[in-house]
Amino acid sequence: MQNVADSAVSVRGLSAGYGRKAILEDVSFEIPYGKVFAILGGSGCGKSTLLKNIIGLYKPLKGDVLIEGRSIVNASDDEKRSIMRGFGVAYQGGALFRALSLGENISLPMEEQGKLSPEEIEAAVKAKLALVNLDGFEDYMPSDLSGGMVKRAAFARALALDPKLLFFDEPSAGLDPISSAQLDRLILDIRDRTGATIILVTHELPSIFAVADYVIMLDRNAKGIIAQGSPSELRDLCPVEAVRDFMNRFVVPSSSGSASSNMAITNKSGSLGDA
Repeated sequence: MQNVADSAVSVRGLSAGYGRKAILEDVSFEIPYGKVFAILGGSGCGKSTLLKNIIGLYKPLKGDVLIEGRSIVNASDDEKRSIMRGFGVAYQGGALFRALSLGENISLPMEEQGKLSPEEIEAAVKAKLALVNLDGFEDYMPSDLSGGMVKRAAFARALALDPKLLFFDEPSAGLDPISSAQLDRLILDIRDRTGATIILVTHELPSIFAVADYVIMLDRNAKGIIAQGSPSELRDLCPVEAVRDFMNRFVVPSSSGSASSNMAITNKSGSLGDA
């Protein structure tokens, strides 16, 4: 894995859960700059819980999370807001404000930041919508959009402040295969055009093989990471049979995967639980 100094995100000994119930225990990993990093696993394994702890929505039971070298766990309120302005999040359901147009949804973070003139904000909104192939949709309401368009609009809002770190929660959930494939291509286009580090939470294997450089596999019973590596490494070489079985549920041509990572696989005993 990457050295901590070269990491966009560093998760250190994190235990997370609800009340006294731990869903994850002693989880540690690094997310390198400029990569598409996927958090994968069966239902109930803690994927969304991990994401919410990383982005500061929940406070971990123990451990720390560093965003570009700054602790979001131990930050003051002002420091935490500063850290959070440095990344964008697209939630599973889009989380758009239904009473606002797309343009208003995207401009809101810019207006709150207070650094741009109205004319600059208008131009930036148009640019963000163009980036996600929604040119000219500024005045549309979220209710006017298809599911795939809502996902893309959520991407545009996540990009509002030009963050170098993007979190996408189940971006392909609920989409038909064609829309899902289009979204995969958009994710790679955003990475290539902005240079952003992208963290995906997903269980969609076609998307994993299409876009991810590196994957960590969580397991409900192990309460942590049971394998990590490139998608092809986990599919073909992982010593944990359950992980190989999970990754081989789809036959994926080798040419469709992302560039193979040189990072080593690590594992510990455990089963994947429900897929």
